[in-house]
Amino acid sequence: MYSFRSILSNRSPSVPQEEEDNLLKKILLTHDPDGRRVDSESLLHAMENIMCYASSTVSEPHLDAIAMNAICNSTELFGSQEALGHTIYKISCELLCKCSGDGDILARTMALFDLLGNYAWDAKVVLVLAAFATSYGEFWLIMQLYPLNPLAVSIAMLKKLPKNLVAFKPCFKALSLLIKTMVNVAKCIIKFEGLPVQQVKLDDKAMVTTKSQIYIATYWIIRSAFTCSSLITDMVAMNNELQVHVLSLSNLNLVIIWRNSNFVCPKPYMHELSLSRHSTSTTIATWELSSLVYRMSGIYSHLRRQLDTCELQMEAKMHHKLLNLFNETHVDNHEVLHMLFALKDDLPLKGGSSSQAKIGVSELLNKEVILLVSKPELLPLEELFLLVQQIYDQPHHKKLEGSYDIIWVPIPSSSTWTDAEEKDFNRLSNSLPWYSIRQPWLLSSAVVNHIKQVWQFEGHPLMVVLDPQGRVTNSNAIDMVLIWGAMAYPFSTVREVELWEEAKWTLQLMIDEIDPLISMWVEDGRTLCLYESDNIEWIREFTSKVKKITSAGVRLELVYVGKSNPSENLRSILSTIVKEKLSGSLSFTKIRFFWLRLESMRRSKARLGKTVDADHILEEVVSLLDLGASEKGWAVMGKGLSTDIVKLQGRKLMELLNLSQVWGEKVEKVGFLGAIRSALEPPLHVDQPCYSSNVVPYIEGSTEGTVVCEECKRPMEKHILYQCHVID
Repeated sequence: MYSFRSILSNRSPSVPQEEEDNLLKKILLTHDPDGRRVDSESLLHAMENIMCYASSTVSEPHLDAIAMNAICNSTELFGSQEALGHTIYKISCELLCKCSGDGDILARTMALFDLLGNYAWDAKVVLVLAAFATSYGEFWLIMQLYPLNPLAVSIAMLKKLPKNLVAFKPCFKALSLLIKTMVNVAKCIIKFEGLPVQQVKLDDKAMVTTKSQIYIATYWIIRSAFTCSSLITDMVAMNNELQVHVLSLSNLNLVIIWRNSNFVCPKPYMHELSLSRHSTSTTIATWELSSLVYRMSGIYSHLRRQLDTCELQMEAKMHHKLLNLFNETHVDNHEVLHMLFALKDDLPLKGGSSSQAKIGVSELLNKEVILLVSKPELLPLEELFLLVQQIYDQPHHKKLEGSYDIIWVPIPSSSTWTDAEEKDFNRLSNSLPWYSIRQPWLLSSAVVNHIKQVWQFEGHPLMVVLDPQGRVTNSNAIDMVLIWGAMAYPFSTVREVELWEEAKWTLQLMIDEIDPLISMWVEDGRTLCLYESDNIEWIREFTSKVKKITSAGVRLELVYVGKSNPSENLRSILSTIVKEKLSGSLSFTKIRFFWLRLESMRRSKARLGKTVDADHILEEVVSLLDLGASEKGWAVMGKGLSTDIVKLQGRKLMELLNLSQVWGEKVEKVGFLGAIRSALEPPLHVDQPCYSSNVVPYIEGSTEGTVVCEECKRPMEKHILYQCHVID
């Protein structure tokens, strides 16, 4: 709390010291906030919508969009048993009471301060502006409908509204400029009130100077609202003020007498004098509004500069606060999440799947929290579907339900949100199965900069993982989630390393849970052939040769997996494969899933510092991705969970199939893959014994089939090895 002396020492130079001192004391004596608050930005936006419609004479598409947006984003009053509409109505009644003289308007301004004493400074100004906008909007609603609508005509007649507003154009122009300036000042007040000064302290001098300017700015906004409202009441009474009494004084001349005036005018000059009287009243009103524009512009200029100073200071302090916050040890994640998302909104989250529930960060207490950071358009559709499938459609997710949550944090391309970005966010956030930031445009600029600079968000989606104590355990887990889904819990970098250490290059790793039927084939130990080509004639030839092999009793499942960069031609190929029953295939969407997972494997390995030369899985992944981008047909064959994978391309693949009668005789003895390998790589030292061994850890449920020796290319015998791991 700052003293009167410190506040009063920062007065406006254009106002006498004693006068401003007394005014500030009176204003502060009325201020007694009790926790009542309103969504100031939304309410001010609604007020601007009204002013926009009031100045428009025709319905335009962008104005219709504004109206629909206003309906969808209703504003509420928090901490008060009184409805927002009733509060605005009471303020509107105060504003429309006719004022007379400076002393009267000062008294009424202070009376309105008393009425708004329980509200914060930003709430005071937006409530007053909203109250004026409702009266002003009602006036223009009648005037725009008049004389086309009979109801509007009747209301206008009862209110004695002027039929012609041409003479009032200077007044409305000045009023429009004043309202615009008042709104700009109000936005400054809202911005300052939204600064997290409870968590990050500003310098005393900056705080005191800005607050004193806000108090004076609030006073002049409210006082200006009275002046603007008087224009409406003056127009309502204009017919009475200009009412004349026509008296017959002689057969030659008629004279008129203005009410409350002793002035008498001959009839020939009555019209001119009426215009003069009308012109004088509008000139005075225009002059008064223009003088307020000048004063409010000066207030805005000073307050804007002071706010910029505060924001720069806050930005620097918030940056250091966030850096220190993630290096400190916390009991839980509440402080971290509150600092990131709840500085301006106590209920910063919204539920997904069309839920409009407002949720606080306390709902995430002691959970793993994944921050999905992206642009407002989120992800390409296929990648988004894969993410949802990997997280929520896996059986493992049910075991972990309640252990972790995802929050979507959209970051726009620039510092301000565009209408298109806001539209994308609203559409997607109501459809996703996870939480979203309810009003992402309220995120602190320091938080946004931290995400960009420290977490290195450059537009590509990333998933930052916070553990139950709020520590960052993975700066980007999106690839491990796309690869393993809920199996990657708790999604830390340590867990990512563990998963790769356990992983082997098998069909299971390639396919995962993308297609349930193919996954079942893999688990059953069937031999699969994944193939690809964008040439339908090559596909017909290839599948025909394979069918000859399978007709001889070899069990082999063919699956078409498409290309890594699918085109519309791919849809035509898929349709032909299904129609002609050439083979099995992944759907168009699942083909995208297949290649997206391989891309994620490559990125995950690269992020962990692995290279193609030193990592077998990365070598195979890169090789497949290169094949997927080539124009030649290729095939990858494997069996169940076996690490024995055969990869062939183009002409060599066709040559091998043409020789099936030669190597086909060995299928029964060494298996399909063993027979192919014998044809590709003749055994070395056939007449000599081979003592090569390969120890494979036992996995319950494993259906490991024939294993071919990497040295001599002959089938290996299976033995069971028991090893003691007792440590003294």
